[in-house]
Amino acid sequence: MTPERILSHLIQINTVNPPGNETAAARFLKELFDAAGIASEIIEAEKGRGNFLARLGAGDRRLLFLSHTDVVPAGEDWDFDPLGGEIRNGFVYGRGALDCKGLVAAGAYAVLKLAQEKTPLNGMLIFAATADEERGGACGVKHLLEHCPEKLRADFAVNEGAEEPVCLNGQMIYFIQVGEKGTAWSRLEAKGRACHGSVPTLGDNAILKMVRALNALFAYRAEVRLIPEAEVLLSEIARIKGLDMPVNEENVDLLLDRIGDKNFSETLRAMTRMTVSPNVIQGGAKTNVVPDSCQAKVDIRVLPGQDEDYVLGELRKCVGGEIKIEVPNYHPPTFSSAQSPYYRLIEGITRKLVGRGVACLPYISSGATDSRFLRGAGIPAYGINHMAKGFDPEIRATVHGKNERIDVASLYVKAEFLVTLAKKYLG
Repeated sequence: MTPERILSHLIQINTVNPPGNETAAARFLKELFDAAGIASEIIEAEKGRGNFLARLGAGDRRLLFLSHTDVVPAGEDWDFDPLGGEIRNGFVYGRGALDCKGLVAAGAYAVLKLAQEKTPLNGMLIFAATADEERGGACGVKHLLEHCPEKLRADFAVNEGAEEPVCLNGQMIYFIQVGEKGTAWSRLEAKGRACHGSVPTLGDNAILKMVRALNALFAYRAEVRLIPEAEVLLSEIARIKGLDMPVNEENVDLLLDRIGDKNFSETLRAMTRMTVSPNVIQGGAKTNVVPDSCQAKVDIRVLPGQDEDYVLGELRKCVGGEIKIEVPNYHPPTFSSAQSPYYRLIEGITRKLVGRGVACLPYISSGATDSRFLRGAGIPAYGINHMAKGFDPEIRATVHGKNERIDVASLYVKAEFLVTLAKKYLG
């Protein structure tokens, strides 16, 4: 089965998380692998929350292809059925085409092709299409590492996580994700005193207190912090853009403002500082009751050296002493070396696959992936997002948005990269 057909079938399987229902996707993959005689299994963390794992080859070396089968809700106003998996005009359409069922399909096709060709492998190739990535991984990679870590043990892993390639000054740049920022999701709470809404001055409006706190967060300007990986990335981008300027914490915003691609420049900006985004606010129960409580949930992403205490300190400076602050969800940043033989192997194959004239640069993801669990378990993990030359850059905005799609040519680029990587490392 071709990668576009595999992807089409996966999109048609509703694995919107919540609730997930990833076992249905795992069963589809198991049928494909069983037919090819490839050893595989489904491990459920909970009923319906299945993780699919397959193994090919044997030996001391171990390479892991990681991806996830759950997707975010589609929302409304799509131009096509988000669960239709339609193939037309050289594209596959539907939720998960880019995040991350496209990589699932490319990885499955790569393993099936290696088996069909009877490629001799001097080691084990592990293919894992897991559950629950979009909601934190508790039923997916986190569960597997806690209950059967040997099933994911590998010398290194390839996963999602990199930015799509960009073209600057005619130079194509492909990215290899070597790390990701940490999460410090925080909860703010304002307390007040309730009263009848017709005489509001008798009460103490908690919503107004929260509004003042959120305005302070809106005005907050995080300190710029250039970690080595970001400095290498930005220095190379400055060279490609022909900008004769050093890269340092004082002029990084000037450099980013001169890139010209807002989506790309803002992604890079997020690599150079802590980001703070209040995304949920809850308060009040009735129009004629002054609220005595208001809560806000804030998405905060941190760089190395910015731990939970740092986050609490920065928030306290902004919102003052009246607001209660909690950080119920903290995960530190995680990194894999860009100086390792694994990184150099990925870089070399990428250059050979898409052309020696391309630049390959290390990338730090502002969002979280399952790679953080692997790195925490001592498994180096690298994110890719290889696309075919000439792909439509507009599809970047469809990840977690409407009208998600991927061109078939890029599916084959991903699959060919994975086939070549397995042959080079395990051949």
